[in-house]
Amino acid sequence: MQKNRILFLVFNLVLFVGLSQTQKRTEDSDENSYRVYLDSAKFYKKGEIAKSIDFIAQAIGSLGKNPDKKELALALSNLGEVYQYHRQYDLAISNFKDAQEANKTSKTALLLGKAYIQTRDYKNAAEVLHPLDAVNGIVPYQKIELYESLGDVYKGFGETQKAIAYYQEGLKIANKNLVSPKIPDLNSKIADAYAQDNRLEEAESYYGNSLELSSQQAPQRAIQEKEKVADFYNKKNQYDDEIKLRKKSLDELQSLPRAAAKSTRTPVEADSITVQSINYKIATAYVTQNKYDEAIPYLKESIKEADSENDLVIQKDATRKLSEVYRDKGDFSKAFETYQSYVAIVDTLYLRKEQEISQASRLSREIATGQSRITGLEKERELSQSKYNLALTEQQLALESNKRQKWIIYSLVFGMLLTALAAYFFYRSNKQQQLANNLLALKSLRSQMNPHFIFNALNSVNNYIAKNDERSANRYLSEFSTLMRAVLENSEEDFISLSRELELIELYVKLEHSRFTDKFDYAINIDEQIDAEAFQIPPMLLQPYIENAIWHGLRYKDEKGTLSIQLMQKETDLIEIRITDNGIGRKKSKELKTKNQKTQNSKGMGNIKKRIAILNTMYKDKVSVSVKDLNKDTTGTQVILTLRKVV
Repeated sequence: MQKNRILFLVFNLVLFVGLSQTQKRTEDSDENSYRVYLDSAKFYKKGEIAKSIDFIAQAIGSLGKNPDKKELALALSNLGEVYQYHRQYDLAISNFKDAQEANKTSKTALLLGKAYIQTRDYKNAAEVLHPLDAVNGIVPYQKIELYESLGDVYKGFGETQKAIAYYQEGLKIANKNLVSPKIPDLNSKIADAYAQDNRLEEAESYYGNSLELSSQQAPQRAIQEKEKVADFYNKKNQYDDEIKLRKKSLDELQSLPRAAAKSTRTPVEADSITVQSINYKIATAYVTQNKYDEAIPYLKESIKEADSENDLVIQKDATRKLSEVYRDKGDFSKAFETYQSYVAIVDTLYLRKEQEISQASRLSREIATGQSRITGLEKERELSQSKYNLALTEQQLALESNKRQKWIIYSLVFGMLLTALAAYFFYRSNKQQQLANNLLALKSLRSQMNPHFIFNALNSVNNYIAKNDERSANRYLSEFSTLMRAVLENSEEDFISLSRELELIELYVKLEHSRFTDKFDYAINIDEQIDAEAFQIPPMLLQPYIENAIWHGLRYKDEKGTLSIQLMQKETDLIEIRITDNGIGRKKSKELKTKNQKTQNSKGMGNIKKRIAILNTMYKDKVSVSVKDLNKDTTGTQVILTLRKVV
């Protein structure tokens, strides 16, 4: 009985020390995973809500059983912002509240207040926002947002004078701190408040300010403000002023690049600013004045643009309006013909609405699943924490009880031997754990490489589709599917034969060359002495370097460039792979990159470095890579990769 107690005591001591050391080693990797998951959630926030929620769930899961309150609050606040962007306000409010419960911050309180405003719950919004006015150290931008939100609250209450006072207080801080984006916004909101109070002269004055100030901002912002003021003129029956302003908006919107013009639209806007919608509003203003001949060209243009943008709502309204104009003009044949087009569009719109309802239902299920997962994680974490505390208490009681036993003194030698044995098993277990961690890290890095590669390849397919080059798109997709099948087959392997890797690279370079034929030629030269089957290489190791050479070196070169891939036998068990391009060079490429491109490239190259470091730890310096400029003027780049046989 006494021997069993001794064994139990020593085992618990060893286990406690081992767990402490393991926990310390994993804390840093958990922190990195948490940040990566949150960054991924932000990336998918606007486009794919289900993915964004899933990444936040993984971020919360990575915090473990006893998470840092600030990190938990940040994750929940991010989740609330995702729901808020997609108009899931009840879920947004719930998560903002949970975030505040974990760790109160001014930023989350502001977000919660705005969410209440968006649901027109002005009473709760005021209760959340008013205490922030007394908080010391709040930054100017947050102070501006606070007064703007309080203005929105009192505008919602119908207390226009209070609303204007808060807007003006925010405007004062914005002018003092030169927060230029907020200045036209607040002038516009003051104008809205005056217009709501039917004080049209003051409203028109502030709308004039907002128009002038917004013209100094991004073109999209200026267009938005013009359309807002034009709506004001419409309500005042100042149709000539409305038409004049909308025509300016139309000219400015059409002068923007297509991508920039589309940036005035977001998935959550109820009334997006588009060429077709402005044309329709101009035509409506003309119709109101019975100027049918002036209205017809704008209605036709609205229908044409709506058709090209697949905007069935505007196309329907403009077609019906055009039919009514023809009817009022007495041209009944055209009116009937146009009305038939209207009926066909309505039928198409009904079908689309049914599809949208189905998609919305599926999205709601995905959102509910994601939220349930996060709620489950929270409950599981609380339960695990309770179990851990109970186990810790029992362990402490057992230790104290055993300490009071005199026979421990006589069993010290035996205890030391047992401790040494346990230390040996701990050491062996630690080595196995390191190996398991390395294998897990490799798998994680490979799983990050594949989506990155797939995303870039699909961009190439999208380019052909955008050009309506169906044949090239089909051919590209066929070859791309062959490549992806091979990539996925190799994705679970640490190493594949060099011959298989070369087959993948040849197909990949062929695909990229088919897209950028006028940008580069390529050559793949393999030393005849090399036995490609005898060498092993990590899958997808060469592709990112070749991709960098094409996308960031050769693609921006004015004249046609050259990509060279050479394999040379250096020693019996050592080969050298050189990837050389005469592109614009790393320095100039870095200058051309956007902030997002720099981040993505940094992550891609960082993953490659991590893979090589882990593999070299496991297989004793099997792979090494160096990158250098090809020429003294920093043009051209050469990547030299050495590969050694595993003995």
